[in-house]
Amino acid sequence: MTSVELFAGAGGLALGISYAGFSHEAVVEVDKDACDTIRANQRRGLEPVKHWPLIQADVTKFDYQHCKADVDLLAAGVPCQPWSLGGKHRGYEDPRNLFPEMTRAVAALRPKAILIENVKGLTRQSFANYFTYIQFMLEFPEISRRPKEDWIEHRARLERYVTARGEKHGGLRYNIVPKLVNAANYGVPQRRERVFIVGFRSDLAIEWTFPEETHSEEGLLESKWVTGEYWERHQVPRSKRPKKPASVSPELRSGKLFNSTRSPWRTIRDALNGLPDPERGTTSEFLNHSFNPGARSYQGHTGSPIDEPAKTLKAGDHGVPGGENTVVYPDGKIRYLTVRESARIQTFPDQFIFCGSWTENMRQLGNAVPVALGRVMASHIRRRLQG
Repeated sequence: MTSVELFAGAGGLALGISYAGFSHEAVVEVDKDACDTIRANQRRGLEPVKHWPLIQADVTKFDYQHCKADVDLLAAGVPCQPWSLGGKHRGYEDPRNLFPEMTRAVAALRPKAILIENVKGLTRQSFANYFTYIQFMLEFPEISRRPKEDWIEHRARLERYVTARGEKHGGLRYNIVPKLVNAANYGVPQRRERVFIVGFRSDLAIEWTFPEETHSEEGLLESKWVTGEYWERHQVPRSKRPKKPASVSPELRSGKLFNSTRSPWRTIRDALNGLPDPERGTTSEFLNHSFNPGARSYQGHTGSPIDEPAKTLKAGDHGVPGGENTVVYPDGKIRYLTVRESARIQTFPDQFIFCGSWTENMRQLGNAVPVALGRVMASHIRRRLQG
């Protein structure tokens, strides 16, 4: 099956889609540093990156005649800065709001399926009307905004088609389903809540539900405080285990099992298994695994406990965020995660190299879609397309 990837960044979502069995016809990204990272992996002959037709281009100026119509999947991590909780909250007034460009791509390529990722902030009440507008635009991508028509007027016009259930529109239409997803519930060692928007072309009559979650916090609590399997697996002696938190439910404190069918959440300790401590000895056998001093914790920006999934890795506008991109040990010691450790938390393969400064590498990782989560979503889409 074929795919086109827009706003590819360093390639997290593109990797997941490749692993799901799609063949990219175009991977489009404007940022030079992110493109340099992808090119470096292509030069190294890394599968499947070496086969990607990378195009360094501004999506707003991209001519989709370079791509075949009726592509199976059009995917994009649409820029999140306008909607981010840590940004300037300008939303639809931000020039980096490129959802209209995503709609233009859908109209040009007529993909069988759409996969979009964005930040949780998009679901805030203050953006509710525009979030609905995004879904309307994607549902009827050929009904474009008229000259001098503002988005509110365009939304009202689209809504008339929506309420008429498409009866007045015989052109291109998609069935759109959004959902807020926590990556930790799909095996990513990170609490990362993101909005996914999935759509299927209406003529295919495909019904979509998001894939079932495979991992749970309850499973992790059981493995720590009931069976002890977590500590035993990591060979953590009892003397170095933290005390059972008071917040643990009475059922778990009494040793009752939930008998959940879901696996335990994966933790930072799980993700870092096999990597040498960057503060001790050589780490040269692992790419991008160099220690950076100066980590600190401050109010509102504390590090991630090693025996929990990481907090959301972030891409700071002014360097590496001092709190969230750090790991905290049971004895209170704190240090920055290395680029390789962050890549593991984002489920990139160890063979994937990142180019540029440490700050630039961490920015690329903070912006990336976890590879494993992209693979889960794309695999589920592929199964639906296959019938």
